Amino acid sequence: MLSIRKAIKEDLPLILSLYRELQPDDPPISESRAAAVWDNAVDSGVTYFVAEVGDIIAATCYVAIIPNITRGCAPIAFIENIVTAAPYRRLGIGRQLLESAIEYARAQGCYKATLQSNIKRPGAHEFYEAVGFDGNSKRAFEMRFGDDEWKK
Repeated sequence: MLSIRKAIKEDLPLILSLYRELQPDDPPISESRAAAVWDNAVDSGVTYFVAEVGDIIAATCYVAIIPNITRGCAPIAFIENIVTAAPYRRLGIGRQLLESAIEYARAQGCYKATLQSNIKRPGAHEFYEAVGFDGNSKRAFEMRFGDDEWKK
């Protein structure tokens, strides 16, 4: 039985374990630090979602609603950190989660939803395009900072 819902703070330990699958080389963070970031994110308009199979959190993502003063002041949704636990991939769970995140963005009046994916993940790109994202409409640029700056 699959259910998609907004995550609650008590889900944080399980969400963190999914993020370890997404970024296994990231340094571990304490639950207290993650909880403080969670509070700040939620206060800033970020909503975390989870997909549950029974009582197991199988997938997660978040949606940041970004205020915007173009496009009639319609906000933008940024969907990020989409991850499905390895045993639950290719079962349609990630698709349902992402579709729920998109519906949430629409309900918030967003004029678009955007996401980014590592250039080295063509399978993920195919997945996002199958859901309806256009991988050729924009080009993302990023600037990475040294590990000593963010791995504190």
